[in-house]
Amino acid sequence: MGKVIGVISLKGGVGKTSVVAALGAAFAEIGKKVLLVDGNLSSPSLGLHLGIVDPKRTLHHVLNRMARPKDAIYQHGNFDVMPASIFERAETSPLGLKDKINGLKRNYDIILIDSGPSIAEESLSVILASDQVIAITTPDHPTLTATMKAVKLAKQRGVPISGIVLNKVHGKDFEISISSIEETLDVPVLAVIPYDLNALKALSRMEPSTTFSPKSKGSIEYKKLASVLVGEKYEEGAFNFRNFFGLDPKQEEVNREIFYNRIFKE
Repeated sequence: MGKVIGVISLKGGVGKTSVVAALGAAFAEIGKKVLLVDGNLSSPSLGLHLGIVDPKRTLHHVLNRMARPKDAIYQHGNFDVMPASIFERAETSPLGLKDKINGLKRNYDIILIDSGPSIAEESLSVILASDQVIAITTPDHPTLTATMKAVKLAKQRGVPISGIVLNKVHGKDFEISISSIEETLDVPVLAVIPYDLNALKALSRMEPSTTFSPKSKGSIEYKKLASVLVGEKYEEGAFNFRNFFGLDPKQEEVNREIFYNRIFKE
């Protein structure tokens, strides 16, 4: 039976959909059967990120009982996608999402659901449909405030929060530190994705950044995150500077090790 992971953020512009695409491709690369679902029904963009512009059947049709779930699934490279409708604005209740997703869990190892950027039924439906959630934030105060609300919403519903993905990081002193983010949210940072123009180039090519620039720092970080979320160890294929010089591991690396031991070794 597959695992459903909701990817949440209550603020637009944090790169949540790009994270879903990149992480989905990373799961597929390590041999997992993956489905990405666009749970952002009011302003969907996952399909656009992956070149699926005007599909005939979408999640909207599935929720309105106008199509079977399997008829709204499209292949993109080595993973599958269930987009939402960009142009069709039929009234849809998102709270039926869980039932539709549960029927697909037997066919996939991982189902990633992209959520809407607001406290509304759409975000709640993604949280309720998920076995666990990952929150996306950037290291600035407005986004962190919105992320606090997303984390609180998941905790209120009793859905486990695996961790935080810190995205679009410039590595500057004015950015909020990982320790401050973890103290504020009481959730560990599992991945730090640096700001990278390759992510924008990948978007223009309508493909995940992990396939567009597979050796970039961000892509390696996504692959490490994907591995630990399914209980596998990421194999370092290149020279590890920090290990060679005996430097302490980064906080996100420590957090991933703690997550692995807590979830898969207990």
